[in-house]
Amino acid sequence: MLVIPSVDILGGRCVQLVGGRPETKKEYGDPVRVAMEWVSQGAPYLHVIDLDAAMGRGENFKKIAEILANVDVGVEVGGGIRSLDRANEILGIGADRVILGTLAMRKPDVVRELVRMAGGSRVAVALDARGGKIVVEGWRTRTDRDVVTAAKEFATMGVGAVLFTNVDVEGRMAGVAPDAIRRLTRAIDIPVIASGGVGSLEDIRAAKEAGAWGVVVGMALYEGKFKLKEAMEVAR
Repeated sequence: MLVIPSVDILGGRCVQLVGGRPETKKEYGDPVRVAMEWVSQGAPYLHVIDLDAAMGRGENFKKIAEILANVDVGVEVGGGIRSLDRANEILGIGADRVILGTLAMRKPDVVRELVRMAGGSRVAVALDARGGKIVVEGWRTRTDRDVVTAAKEFATMGVGAVLFTNVDVEGRMAGVAPDAIRRLTRAIDIPVIASGGVGSLEDIRAAKEAGAWGVVVGMALYEGKFKLKEAMEVAR
């Protein structure tokens, strides 16, 4: 299982939020420097999210491009990708894959088209859940769509991975809800990347045992709950 450090960008700075709420932000410096530091520590992959774009209040495209130009590992990029053109633009500047959230839920035909154009391995769909139901538009709008049902639909479209974020525990370092991860990994045969709630090495182990292909880690790494190397050793 891969341990994937998260580099979330808000206002041009690397931040971590609790439950996706901007007023809870903690800053950790320049996102390019932070990304390079994670790679220097052995990160095999990075998870970069444009929070301003996700919230519909700006974007950090230049910072993302700078990250992609300065690291030599795969990077998945998400947050506010609202059109096919923007998805292709991000892939064109070097992202390994793009993560589609609201766009995938609102316009699934765009997912099919991007898979056709770029290949499924370069497309992931974000299934962000609160209370078992998918939320969109920067986690502000709750839908009535079930996570597992949606995952099966996107898997049949040929997407390369599903990113499952448990918004209920995001940023709280209170546990990863392995049962929810296991429901997904048993329902689909494409990689499931788990995100949200990691606060200890036991959470890394729990995500692995639940069948996750990768686990995104943010707050716990930034707050020094454990070192990246330690998490990677558990994930092996």
